[in-house]
Amino acid sequence: MSGRLIAAAGRLPSTRIATQAARQYHHLSSSGLLRADAAVRATRRRMWLGGNAFHNAVVVRNASFARFLPKLAAKLIRIPAMAGGVTVAGIAWVQYQATQAGNYAWDVFSTAKDTVTGTATGIFDGAKDIAGQTMRGWQKTKDEVELPEWMQKILRLQEEVGTGGKGDGPGGSEPPKQSRSGAAVAGASAAAYGYEQSTEDDPRSPDEIARDDQMMVLTKKMIEIRNILQRVGQSSTLSLPSIVVIGSQSSGKSSVLEAIVGHEFLPKGANMVTRRPIELTLINTPGSDAEYGEFPDLGLGKVTDFSSIQRTLTELNQAVPASQCVSDDPIRLSISSPNVPDLSLIDLPGYIQVVGHNQPLELKQKISELCDKYIQPPNVILAISAADVDLANSTALRASRRVDPRGERTIGVVTKMDLVDPMRGYSILTDKQYPLRLGYVGVVSRAPAPASGLFKKGNANLTTAITKNENSFFSAHPLEFGSESEVAVGTSTLRKKLMHVLEQTMSASLQSTSDAIQQELEEATYEFKVQYNDRPLSAESYLAESLDGFKHSFKQFAEEFGRPQMHELLKNELDQRVLDLLAARYWNKPILDLSPPILEPDNLADLPKADPESIFWHRRLDASTSALTKLGIGRLATTVVANSIQSRVDQLIGQSSFVSHPYARQAITEAASSILNDRFYSTSDQVENCIKPFKFDIDMEEREWAQGREHVQGVLKRELAACEGAIKDLETSIGGRRKLKEVLGFVDKARKGEFVVEGDNSIGAGGFSAALLAKGREAAFLRDRAEIIKMRLLAVKSKQCANMKNKYHCPEVFLDAVATKLASTAVLFLNVELLSEFYYNFPRELDLRLGRHLSDEEVEKFAKEDPKIKKHLEVIQRKELLELVLDKIESLKQLEGREREKGGGKGSGGKKSNGEKQRGRWGLF
Repeated sequence: MSGRLIAAAGRLPSTRIATQAARQYHHLSSSGLLRADAAVRATRRRMWLGGNAFHNAVVVRNASFARFLPKLAAKLIRIPAMAGGVTVAGIAWVQYQATQAGNYAWDVFSTAKDTVTGTATGIFDGAKDIAGQTMRGWQKTKDEVELPEWMQKILRLQEEVGTGGKGDGPGGSEPPKQSRSGAAVAGASAAAYGYEQSTEDDPRSPDEIARDDQMMVLTKKMIEIRNILQRVGQSSTLSLPSIVVIGSQSSGKSSVLEAIVGHEFLPKGANMVTRRPIELTLINTPGSDAEYGEFPDLGLGKVTDFSSIQRTLTELNQAVPASQCVSDDPIRLSISSPNVPDLSLIDLPGYIQVVGHNQPLELKQKISELCDKYIQPPNVILAISAADVDLANSTALRASRRVDPRGERTIGVVTKMDLVDPMRGYSILTDKQYPLRLGYVGVVSRAPAPASGLFKKGNANLTTAITKNENSFFSAHPLEFGSESEVAVGTSTLRKKLMHVLEQTMSASLQSTSDAIQQELEEATYEFKVQYNDRPLSAESYLAESLDGFKHSFKQFAEEFGRPQMHELLKNELDQRVLDLLAARYWNKPILDLSPPILEPDNLADLPKADPESIFWHRRLDASTSALTKLGIGRLATTVVANSIQSRVDQLIGQSSFVSHPYARQAITEAASSILNDRFYSTSDQVENCIKPFKFDIDMEEREWAQGREHVQGVLKRELAACEGAIKDLETSIGGRRKLKEVLGFVDKARKGEFVVEGDNSIGAGGFSAALLAKGREAAFLRDRAEIIKMRLLAVKSKQCANMKNKYHCPEVFLDAVATKLASTAVLFLNVELLSEFYYNFPRELDLRLGRHLSDEEVEKFAKEDPKIKKHLEVIQRKELLELVLDKIESLKQLEGREREKGGGKGSGGKKSNGEKQRGRWGLF
């Protein structure tokens, strides 16, 4: 440690400052406020200008035990063990004194600015905190730093000697240390009730702590039961009471709730910001330091930033349209923290007296009706009233008297107690004109203004700051608000009263709720047995069964769809391309006008008798063959097979239980398309490469020619049937065969040149309209096409086409044979590159998209997309939740029974203890 730090530490007589300040405070008279301010200024002057340089202490680097202990250990070897231990302890004290003095000095003396009482109290608390934290810091350093064995012996010897022994003698004995678990429970209970978390600052007796801990357990279990009942249904018989917070605007509702929670989280604004009920569930988590909120209906997860919670609540409230202003759709929010009690609260929009110019005229009535809906029995009413407003004018008290005229379930909370005279505040809390069985509690729920300056303690819990501010105010008036005044004041008192009242009210409602649950359970069990034959079902099992059934159907499809099926698909597609080539290069063309056609030198009708070495017919067939082989068979074949697979998958979805699940349909479709798309380009390239030799030369066997000749006859017959069917459709659309025959006769005469039709026929000709002439030209084209196909069918069947050498006289047979060779070659690579990969990866992709990676919420959503399954699951879930609630109520009975036995054992003669008498009829059962 540097010499500057030791010198600075030596100039920090904090205890001397505290003593002098306290001495000056006691010499002040009751009316000497000017003298008190002078004493405070003198103290400050000595602090900043005198011999204690606080402003120098904080800029010195803090010494670290871990850095200088090894060097110090070498020196301590040469000194006696006792001196070494005392030296280490002294250094630890100096270090923590220097660190904590800088952190607390400003806070202590800023408190002195308000009142002299606050000054003295703050100085003594600061000195006490410095000493206590110094000892705790030294103990933590000993626990965390790994010391040599000889050093540990020195420290143990120093502790044993320094404590004066634990042996005999009046002053030598001390009580055993409290166990860590007991301290944790007591600390959690103290934090939940608003006390300091240290058990030393807890004003409760051990018996009170034990009773409060037991009540926390009971309240937590009953709130769990209430949350489960909310999931079961909205029936009033299946619900436990909550605490409903009502009050007029600006009465301090938000401040009271935020003081209970310890954070600012409620929406604030000049206009009406609370437009929906906020169902707030506080969950005490003694085993964790984390504080977070959750919106169960929004699925936002754990929100640790309370300003984010405030923004979310503001947005949800502002979403209510201005024309409506208020809505009865609640916002559910749960806050988990070790510093909150287990409570169930409902914050409602504040009552208004005058409707604004931009608000609906019925707004006041709507707010009143919404509040009346929630303050009905058995809910507890928390009526908020400001101290500077007469109770006779309290809107909250008037509303509570309408539904609770005897005041048996209303707690009065009087806010802003520091704005009225103490005697006036005392008379409000002891008011007899509006008596409440649960009484009134006065609070100062405003948070004190944050300290400004160089030294700040950081963001402390809001509840702690408010509690200190309240203690400072109420302790300054002991006659009106002291323990002997018999009035309830303070946020910590309010928190404890809320827990007690909620636990008692819930307890009183449990038996009737248990009877209603039993009746509901019997009805749910009967419905489950009659409608579903006691068949168990869960969202996970339904998804697994549906997925297994779909996989089984897909397996059957995989066994039925292979190379033969792919060859058939591809051959049918190539047959259509062959027909297109024949129509474009050999058959007739559409008739565009009624002028005589130009006669071609090489007519298709003359092909059977044409010269075998005719260049015209050779070039026409070679061009047709080249167009077929260079068509892009790879892309065409891959597209045809992939589309067929996708279509078959869609058919399987339509035949499975997934047909009523949009999410599953989309997932399966995307799984199939993703695999097919991934393999598309590589497969098409492979197929295109394998047919490349056919683009230059095609070797054909007699067997392939014979198969082509046989197959093409069927293709031509189907095309002929299509032409004849199209002609019949035209007859129907024109109005009969006779009408069509008349139009055809006119078209034929015009094309033969028997008469000249001028113009483009846009206005008709020969007594026929333009539309009728268009249909006549189409009928003539189809008739000629049918005659050509009939002629080519006879040619294919002739002996001429039986010989492969006559391929130029039989282009239909040759092109069909080429298409067959292309399809057969392409299918070999399609089977390896596309189909086999799809069959292997598709079931695994389904498992990824509909199996392991789905969350519980997604599985539940999937199952409930089917109305029948949804109803089945709801019956099972309702039955299970009701059984769970009954089990929890039974555990509460057992817990209450053990508590009564414990209380009965303490009393004499088996009489009830005081605690049991105090509970009275509010006991559980």
